[in-house]
Amino acid sequence: MFQFVNPLLRNIIIRNQLDSIKRKQCLQYLKALRTLQYDGFKTVFFGETDLPESLVTGEDCGDECFMQSPTWCIVHAGSSQGWVPWKYRLFLRDELCVRQEEGLFFEFCHVVKMAYGKCAIVVKERRQQDEMRPKEDKESEDQPCAPSIINLTSIVCCPEVAKSCGHELLSLPFPYNYLNPLDSAWSSLKWFIINNRKEFCLQSIDNIYSYQYILFSDLVSKGIERITPDKWKTITNKVRRWENYYLGKFS
Repeated sequence: MFQFVNPLLRNIIIRNQLDSIKRKQCLQYLKALRTLQYDGFKTVFFGETDLPESLVTGEDCGDECFMQSPTWCIVHAGSSQGWVPWKYRLFLRDELCVRQEEGLFFEFCHVVKMAYGKCAIVVKERRQQDEMRPKEDKESEDQPCAPSIINLTSIVCCPEVAKSCGHELLSLPFPYNYLNPLDSAWSSLKWFIINNRKEFCLQSIDNIYSYQYILFSDLVSKGIERITPDKWKTITNKVRRWENYYLGKFS
């Protein structure tokens, strides 16, 4: 009877199989994206990030806090020309916020159609538990990059909705999330919030209490404005170089 001398070898073998599958998925995504770009589709990256309230207030929520700090989620999109001319959305992520805004993705698709024409809308794939499954069959590996419905925090992204506006919805495989320039934009926004939150803070003192007010919406808006079209161009050019590298490496 055959058996592994070291049980870790089994995990290494499965890990190599999963890596191979992910590389194929990345290549499928890049080929699909380039095909759409050659056909005149404008690339738009659509996504979200969390903004913990402690990040905005500067409070230290350590282990002594039994209640988690409220978390806000910002949803926006960008292209090589800068932020998409669509009013970003802020959602409070808590147990009461369970309603999916199905009409919001249609609104977004309509706005980018008016601004850019037909677009390849890229959404990051969420990390799923099925990553730990063993090797998938050959048929599933060779399927084109066609995502099913993708749920953001409060927005449902549906391929049919995108197609109704002339767009295509692409899913960026999870291990290659850094091919989405939004990650760099979110990082820049958070650093702006950390470094400039005091400038958007108002103090009020009465006979008993001292109050602190933070102009949260103004702080976020100013942080988004600071990510200029030139910065977006730098970010997207870096992503483009990584795309070219992987197209050459994985092909």
